[in-house]
Amino acid sequence: MREVGVISYATSAVARDVVHNEVEIIVPVLGEAIAKSTIPKADIGFVCSGSLDYLFGGPFAFVAGVDAVGAVPPIRESHVEMDAAWALYEAWCYIQTGEVDSALIYGFSKGSSGDPLELMTVQTDPYYTVPLWPSMSDMAALQARAFMHRTGATERDFAEVAARAQRNGMSIDYAVRAAADASAERLLAESPLVSDPLRESDIFPVSDGATVIVIAADDVARRHCSRPAWIRGFDHRIDAMTFGARDLSRSASATLAAQKAGAGEGDLDIAELHAQFSHEELLLTEALGIDPSKTKINPSGGPLAANVIMGAGLNRIGEVAKAITGGDANRGVAHISSGPCLQQNMVCVLEGE
Repeated sequence: MREVGVISYATSAVARDVVHNEVEIIVPVLGEAIAKSTIPKADIGFVCSGSLDYLFGGPFAFVAGVDAVGAVPPIRESHVEMDAAWALYEAWCYIQTGEVDSALIYGFSKGSSGDPLELMTVQTDPYYTVPLWPSMSDMAALQARAFMHRTGATERDFAEVAARAQRNGMSIDYAVRAAADASAERLLAESPLVSDPLRESDIFPVSDGATVIVIAADDVARRHCSRPAWIRGFDHRIDAMTFGARDLSRSASATLAAQKAGAGEGDLDIAELHAQFSHEELLLTEALGIDPSKTKINPSGGPLAANVIMGAGLNRIGEVAKAITGGDANRGVAHISSGPCLQQNMVCVLEGE
């Protein structure tokens, strides 16, 4: 296996961008990531993106995103209709073949163009679930209630997660929702219920933006980065789509992905979890076997601070890599999810030298 490391990361997010289209949102972030990597764009071997046509409102919307990369020189390019973290997984596999030594990965969306809570229902079972059209928050509320019944967790526990996310969001410049004085008491008193037991503060903020990562192999990574964040483990597992076919209070696929990726084979300094709802952070902490007393969980605020759909999962890898590259951590885990109620889960383990 070739050593592959994250050598560059850039991101942006705002609550609502009424001025720029997707390409205009991607271009400055792309330029920043390429500049940080110090690899000339023409020398990057592969480009892979993640986006969602339903959010764009038209077919083959990802093709427009390629305009941000540029038509000249010609590139090797691919796309996944999922979070761009899966595009990074494809790029990592491609590098393993030896065909290329570096790759550029980006994810983007304008969630404010519609209502993501309603639009993402199209991910569910087309025969049994879509006709009922439960929103993302409705489905998440089912899982939150199941988790409460099994573990004894309370709405206050969820509010504590949401408040910490807002406080941690003050540490990043792309936070859509952040408050230095956020507290569980305040959120319980002021944040309205959306889907019982979930309040507005328990649900991700709609975000427009883009995320870009550059990865490279072996000596290429070392030549262009003084401390690459090496990808030591990668795994993706899926639970049943039908809600009644699995225990919603647990995430068997996240547990298995963490085991196969080797998350438990050493101490974790940092964990960035793709928890778009507050209860998911608690559920995933348990599923991945993370000890909150030893590991910083979502120090960036996670998706509760900023959630660019199709880029927020890639953000989790980027934030762990940033901590490692900057010397604030030596080993961390990034978790990415897709589908309703944490149906699909991917785990990426990263380490410094």
